[in-house]
Amino acid sequence: MRRSFAVALERYGYEVRAAADGLTGLEIFRENAFDLLVLDVMLPGLDGIGLCRRVRETSLVPVLMMSARGDGLDVVAGLEAGADDYVVKPVETYVLVARMRSLLRRATYAPAPAPGRTTGGAGPAEGGGGPGEGDVLEFGDLRIDTAGMEVFVSDRLVALTPTELKLLLAFAAHPGVVLERHTLLRDVWEYGWDGDSRVVDLCVQRLRRKLGRDRIETVRGFGYKFRR
Repeated sequence: MRRSFAVALERYGYEVRAAADGLTGLEIFRENAFDLLVLDVMLPGLDGIGLCRRVRETSLVPVLMMSARGDGLDVVAGLEAGADDYVVKPVETYVLVARMRSLLRRATYAPAPAPGRTTGGAGPAEGGGGPGEGDVLEFGDLRIDTAGMEVFVSDRLVALTPTELKLLLAFAAHPGVVLERHTLLRDVWEYGWDGDSRVVDLCVQRLRRKLGRDRIETVRGFGYKFRR
């Protein structure tokens, strides 16, 4: 499977480095610069979940997990370890490539510019539209610099993965508004179909750990609301 995916991805124009086990993968990762990691949960030696945790100690590179059990604990454990998304084996190459492209777009994401608009306060709470290029959005002790793509809590820089940052920007564009999970799946994960809401729930949990548990409110039966 590893060899067949490597050949298929190279045909799509990607440069691929493959590893047969987690420890070798970690060594290759530390010696090279990568735009994206695809990790199988069932790697020998150091499994994909453990490898993801080790990667997250030093890097925010996008991570796509592959699991043979779509409804099992592997998915939750992988997302809790810091993965951005997952696919269930067996998976068609075009589906894998679509998920990879979505992750790569998130890694280079920038808010659409809003000409003539600068914000020194609550930003999206004033007027319509989302955060624009050059905005600094402030919500209490939380400050989001959308030009520098940096987030601060009490003037302390907080490291967010590309997915976490895009999810936060989606919330910040609609403070006080309940956003349903399927809306977030469409806008952040770019799912053109009903996806697994666990990716949203686990990413929200990671944001809460980094930004404060009271920042994002759960609205049972609907979704989430970002507090002003």
